[in-house]
Amino acid sequence: NISLYRRLSSGGRVLAGLADADTIFALSSGHGRCGVAVVRISGSAAATALRCMVGLGNQLPPPRTALLRSITDPHSKEVLDRGLVLWFPAPHSFTGEDSVEFHIHGGPAVITAVLQALGSVPGMRPADAGEFTRRAFHAGKLDLTEVEGLGDLIHAETEAQRRQALRQMSGELGRLYQDWSHRLKRTLAHVEAFIDFSEDELIEEGVLDQVDISVCDLQAEIKQHLKDERRGERLRSGIHVVIAGATNAGKSQRPAAIVSPIAGTTRDVVESALDIGGFPVLLSDTAGLRDSPDLVEQEGVRRARERVQQADLTLLVVDSTILPSGEQEAAALLLEHLRSVLSSQDQPGAGRCLLVLNKVDLLPEAHREKLNLGLRRVSGLPPVCLISCQTNEGLKDFLTVLQSNIKTMCGDPLSGAPTLTQARHRAHLQQCVAALAQYRRYRDSDLALAAEGVRLALTSLGRITGRVGAEEILDIIFKDFCIGK
Repeated sequence: NISLYRRLSSGGRVLAGLADADTIFALSSGHGRCGVAVVRISGSAAATALRCMVGLGNQLPPPRTALLRSITDPHSKEVLDRGLVLWFPAPHSFTGEDSVEFHIHGGPAVITAVLQALGSVPGMRPADAGEFTRRAFHAGKLDLTEVEGLGDLIHAETEAQRRQALRQMSGELGRLYQDWSHRLKRTLAHVEAFIDFSEDELIEEGVLDQVDISVCDLQAEIKQHLKDERRGERLRSGIHVVIAGATNAGKSQRPAAIVSPIAGTTRDVVESALDIGGFPVLLSDTAGLRDSPDLVEQEGVRRARERVQQADLTLLVVDSTILPSGEQEAAALLLEHLRSVLSSQDQPGAGRCLLVLNKVDLLPEAHREKLNLGLRRVSGLPPVCLISCQTNEGLKDFLTVLQSNIKTMCGDPLSGAPTLTQARHRAHLQQCVAALAQYRRYRDSDLALAAEGVRLALTSLGRITGRVGAEEILDIIFKDFCIGK
């Protein structure tokens, strides 16, 4: 808490001029009791803080070398802890500034004492949220895509999220956009040169033809990049899987929802975050779909249908005991049920669906086998899984099919070209494509307007990496970082 740090550093008062101090400090590791806590310092007064709190005199330790030292209060000279100190002189640090790290014991009293001591050093103040990373961005250590990759890595909860975030943090996505920006700069320079000097016959023939080819190629590459089916965004935020079906089909099987033999027990959407095969899943259990005079249940059904429309994948659960014995009749009933639940093939949730036939333990063995084989041969049906939530029969095969679908929707974050991970990337790239279309539209009638299209395309790309006009989006990106980052 920044205000707490400032009170601690001033004995309960906010020091005059504290907000103007250019050296920042913060607890950079997680809060709570732990074996080791890392306190980070960055700015021109970092060396001063290191000398006065570690007792090094005028000397500084060798760069990037851990030393075991007593850490003392600069005024009372009381020993606060004994830990490791590291010195990172500018520009070879995360922020590009002089930086220091104290690796201390992770007890709350130790951390509080060290932060309070740092606050008493002239020229120092507690860091704002994301300020270390913001300084790294301004120093050119990271572009905005790398900053976002770092944020995603900190918040990654599954293996696939970690891989995608690490790849983006390494700069691969940023390098792709920088390459496009470099090509656009060259294209824009050629167009403007043609506008300014073509009448003086100082421009080689065929310059605009080369520009046309470059614009066409770039537009095609960006369009192809946008055709990713939102794999990166889904992986970053989690696949939205919705369990839907009629009342008492056996959808709710966990204590998170009240379940009973009485139809219509679940009346709201119950969500659970899962890790399935290393991929993040947000599982939504919904109210049973049926017509009801109960106003509360009607609202639950409305919310259920809304979630199905928004879903990346719908698990349509059907009570297998209501299906006819003939495969064609059973298939016809299931297709009718699909149309009822998914409402329209134009809905987002209509694209991917798994049919889950529950309660197969109540079916005769012969009927079960006939359904299993017969429904697989029916065209137009999504994949069918026969399970029993009561006996766990078929659950292993169902999870295999589910994981395969999720993996297909997310893709392998380590293979192929880097994918979009942020909605803002997509918006700026769409603006870039539209601007390049402006060039092609005005190329023969008004070359100045055509050149403006290239300039707008370049600006849109620059806003992704933060190289052009990024100030208006910086606060949005950095506000999600913890104080110590």
